[in-house]
Amino acid sequence: MQLSVREVAGLLKVSEKRVYQWIKRGILRADRVNDQYRLHRSDLLERTSSREIDVPAEIFSNRSSAGSSLIDALRCGSVAYGIKGKDKAAVLRGVVNTLTLPKDSDRDSVFQLLLAREALGSTAIGGGLAIPHVRRPILLNHSGPTISLCFLDTPLDFGASDNVPVFAIFLLITPTAHIHLQLLSRLSFALHDSELTAVLRRRASCDEILSEFERVENGIKQKPQIENEGDV
Repeated sequence: MQLSVREVAGLLKVSEKRVYQWIKRGILRADRVNDQYRLHRSDLLERTSSREIDVPAEIFSNRSSAGSSLIDALRCGSVAYGIKGKDKAAVLRGVVNTLTLPKDSDRDSVFQLLLAREALGSTAIGGGLAIPHVRRPILLNHSGPTISLCFLDTPLDFGASDNVPVFAIFLLITPTAHIHLQLLSRLSFALHDSELTAVLRRRASCDEILSEFERVENGIKQKPQIENEGDV
């Protein structure tokens, strides 16, 4: 689902002028359609993690939470440390090699999808984090959604708007676009939590990271959520 500048301004509770400024600076991505900007809902969810957009990301959450547990997806995925690479391609190849995928999955195809997504614009969200392949989610027909977290051996310039090199990458793989959007909204909200991001910055143990995500997600479940219509 695509949104107009006016709709985005209403959701983020800022002026349309501010939205145009974010687009110009690359903080928000937008397409030109008939001389008007259109923003994709999933891109907007990703960018609410930006440190420059101080907005509670739970406003994008969907009431229907079936199949969209953040902590379950993280437990089904993996936490990998020491991903090596001197450029984006090498790092993304390393990320793909760590993924827990069905036996019949084509890892090279997943890698090519990641490269193609990155070519559309940086997926770095600021603060040293990146969430590749958001606009066109990776969909694999397997038992359930996964979120993998990969820590880079050496932080790498991903072209982030805050110029902070990326030290960690989250990768979502889901069976449906709808579940992708649900998980992305929860992940975007979680990454606003300063205690959680502090744990990520020091590359804590897998158990500690999962514990922090569980704490944040329990907080999400206790908050009133606004119904969202549409899908990616």
